[in-house]
Amino acid sequence: MKKIHIMDTSFRDGFQSVFGARALTDDFLPAVEAAVEAGIDHLEAGGGARFQSLFMYCGESAFTMMDRFRDAAGPDARLQTLARGINVVALSAQPKDMIDLHAKMFKKHGMTHIRNFDALNDVRNLVYSGQCIKDAGLHHQVVVTMMELPPGCTGAHDPDFYLKKLQEILDSGVPYDSICFKDASGTSNPAKVYDTVKAARKLLGPDTAIWMHSHETAGIGVSQYKAAIEAGCDGVCLARSPLSGGTCQPDMISMWHALKGTDFFLDIDIDKILEANRIQEECLKDYFFPPEALKVSSEVILSPMPGGALTSNTMMMRDTGTLHLYPKVIKAMSECIAKGGFGTSVTPVSQFYFQQAYANVTQGSWQKITDGYGKMVLGYFGRTPIPPDPEIVKIAEKQLGMRKFDGDPVDLLEPGIPKAKKILEEEGLPVTDENIFIIGALATPGGNKGLDFLKGDRPINVRKKKTKTEPATETTSSPEKALRAEPAPGPSASAAEKKDPVSLNYKVTVDGKTYEVTVEDETGDVTGISEPSTAPAAPPKEKPKVEVTAQLPGNVYQILFDVGDTVTEGETLVILEAMKMETPVISPASGVIAAIPVVKGQTVQSGQVLLTLEE
Repeated sequence: MKKIHIMDTSFRDGFQSVFGARALTDDFLPAVEAAVEAGIDHLEAGGGARFQSLFMYCGESAFTMMDRFRDAAGPDARLQTLARGINVVALSAQPKDMIDLHAKMFKKHGMTHIRNFDALNDVRNLVYSGQCIKDAGLHHQVVVTMMELPPGCTGAHDPDFYLKKLQEILDSGVPYDSICFKDASGTSNPAKVYDTVKAARKLLGPDTAIWMHSHETAGIGVSQYKAAIEAGCDGVCLARSPLSGGTCQPDMISMWHALKGTDFFLDIDIDKILEANRIQEECLKDYFFPPEALKVSSEVILSPMPGGALTSNTMMMRDTGTLHLYPKVIKAMSECIAKGGFGTSVTPVSQFYFQQAYANVTQGSWQKITDGYGKMVLGYFGRTPIPPDPEIVKIAEKQLGMRKFDGDPVDLLEPGIPKAKKILEEEGLPVTDENIFIIGALATPGGNKGLDFLKGDRPINVRKKKTKTEPATETTSSPEKALRAEPAPGPSASAAEKKDPVSLNYKVTVDGKTYEVTVEDETGDVTGISEPSTAPAAPPKEKPKVEVTAQLPGNVYQILFDVGDTVTEGETLVILEAMKMETPVISPASGVIAAIPVVKGQTVQSGQVLLTLEE
C-alpha cells in the first residue's frame, strides 16, 4: 500500500477560505500545538492573503505571526507558505530585489517550504522567484494552476495544456523540489485531473513528488483527490474541522475514509485528530462563520471562484454593504473570464476577474476597466493562455492610457529596496529588512498600507459573534443636519392678531434713483416721499455648487484635500476602496472645496455625496 502525504492547510488556506484570512494569532496558537501533538508535521503557516491581511485587518505583523507559529509548532515541523510568482505575497508585481528579499525573510522567520505559482501559467514569472527560493535554502514546490473553463470556452485548461506548461517548466531550468497541480476553485473535472497527473507522472518519472491542491467548493474535492492519487499523486492538501469542506480543502477524516479499501492510505491517528479538531473548534468558537463558506456552491463550476477568494470577497462586500450584489457579480465574472484570456482563477487573477465583474455590475458593462484586469489583458502581468478579446484590449488601452505589452513583466519594475528605504528614512522609521519588505509589499496606487501599519494605524476588522462587528449601512443624518431640520417656531399669538398698518410704503425707481413713497391705505393719497437715493446693487448671486458623488459602493481610503482648498478639473479628490481595488474620484470641475461630509474609513454607497465644490 502507498502512503499519501498530507499538508494541513487549516491555518492558512482554511483561514482565508472561511474568514477572508482574518484570524488573530493569539486565538489559534493552541490549535497549532494540538495539531503537532496529533502527529501532523506538515502545516501551511502563511503567505498568500495571510500576509497582507494581518497588517490590514488584524493589527499584527505577519513576520511576528510566523515566528510565533514556529515556536508553537516546534523545531521539526515543515512549515509551508504560498507565493504568487513575481507577486510573491504582495499586492502587486514586485521587482527582483524584493522577490529575493521575500525568500530570505520567510526563511529567517521559520518557514521551510514555499509553494510558488503563477495564475497565468507564464513560466517566465516562476523562474527568478523559484531561483530565489532555492538560493534561500527553502524547498521550492513549483505549480501548474488549474480550473474548469466557463461553458462554451475552449483553447486552454485541458490535460494537453497542463502538460505543455509542465514541459515549459522543465525546459526553463527553474530549480524545484516538487510539483503541485493547484485548483483553487475546485472545479476541474476529476477525469481531467486523472489524465493530467497520469501524463505528468510519465513525464517526470517515479522519483519527483507530485502534489494536488483543491477546494471542496463545488463538492468534488475528494473525487479530484482520489483521481489524482490513482494517477500517481504523492501528496494532497487537507484541512480539519471547523476549517474544512465548503470553501476550504477536503476534510482530513473524510479523505482517510474515502481511501479505505484502496491501495492507498493516510498515516494518521483518528482519535488524536478528533482531539485536535475539538481544540481547534474551541479556539474559533467565537468567530463568525459566513454561511457561504460552509456550503457547496456548484455554480462556481460555471464561473470559477476560488474558495479562498469567495469568502474574502463576500467579507469585503459585507464591509461595503453590497453583499446583495454577489449573485450578479459571480454571474458577470463568467464573461470576464471568457474575454480575459483564460488566466487561472486564483489570486491575483481571480481578484482581477471579480473586481471587473463588480465594476460591470455597479457601473455598467465595460464602462470602467479596472486597473488589474486592464493591465492583465494588456500583458503587464505576463502572457495569458490565449489572447484576450480584441475589443476589451482596445477599451483597456484607451481607458488606462497604456499600450499592449509583450515583454517580460519583471523587466518593467525598478528596484524596490532603495525606494522603501527612502520612505522609512523620511518617516523616521527603523530601516530593517522586515520594514523594507512591508513597505514594498503593501504599496498601493493611492497610498501604502504597510506605512500606515508601521506608523500605528492598525485597524482590527475580525468578525466574531461576540463583538457583532457586522457594519450597518449609514442611514441617519448627522446631528448638524438634524438640528437644521428642526421646524422653525411659529408666530406668537400677539403677532398673529396684529392688523395691517393703515399706511403702505413703496419703493419707486426713476432714472436710477429710488424714492420711498408712503400711501394712505383707504384714500390712496401720497402722504410722504423720501429723498432720492441711488438704487442698491442686486444681492450677489450664490456661487453654483457641484456635488461630487461616489460612483460605486466602497470605503473612503484617502481624502486628498481639505475644505477651502482650490482644485482643478481632472484632479483626484478622494480614493475609494472596494474589493481590494482603489478607485479615484475625479473632480468634474475647477473650484473651491466647500464641504466634505465624509471621513476616512467611512463606508459609502453609490451616489452618496463625498465633496461639494463652489465653482
